Amino acid sequence: MKRFYKDVTVVPGESGFEIQLDGRPVRTPARAPLALPTALLAEAIAGEWRAQGDMVDPRSMPFTGLANGAIDQIAPDRDSFAAGIARYGESDLLCYRAEGPAELVAREAAAWDPLLDWARHRYDVTFRVTQGIIPVDQPAETLERLGTVVATFDPFTLAGLSTLVTLSGSLVCGLAIVEGGHDGDAIWTASEVDEAWEVEQWGEDAEAAARSARRGNEFAMAREFCGMSRA
Repeated sequence: MKRFYKDVTVVPGESGFEIQLDGRPVRTPARAPLALPTALLAEAIAGEWRAQGDMVDPRSMPFTGLANGAIDQIAPDRDSFAAGIARYGESDLLCYRAEGPAELVAREAAAWDPLLDWARHRYDVTFRVTQGIIPVDQPAETLERLGTVVATFDPFTLAGLSTLVTLSGSLVCGLAIVEGGHDGDAIWTASEVDEAWEVEQWGEDAEAAARSARRGNEFAMAREFCGMSRA
């Protein structure tokens, strides 16, 4: 749509920090107030609105999009949404290892074992690690504890965590960023070990490279969103 405003401000409100355009509050697609939990996130979203040119392009406003999703889609049924994220623990990427060659097996172990060790100590859980793609059942206690952790998160954290988990294929990777303070770039690299191996062996075309870069950017944005939501 065409830009219809000049000034963008952040105003403290009853439900959080609101974004106003020429003094009028921004609303989500479902017409709820765009109220943010922290001033840091509110300023980041205000920056997206300020950066728009003659036309407002939602594709250039990832933080606004995640916030809209948190308010309109997640908050009304937070428990169900959290349970959906937690189910990734049943088939976490980090628990499925290559059968070979030896160099790839070693790379996966170097990248993934420290993350599983962190989760074991953090949540007092165990994981079953297998080689190949045949499903392996994780201990019920592990799934229950990880599900309980995810269920405690607010809708904004869940919005960012959902992107982290779906892009990486790993609940542990998402939790390591949200709760463990791990380096996000390193975790993204860890989640892409298999893809990087394939590129080394067979090369990468321009379309695949562009898709990989886009996914990496989305992961980085979700990581920042989680951090600002909890600042």
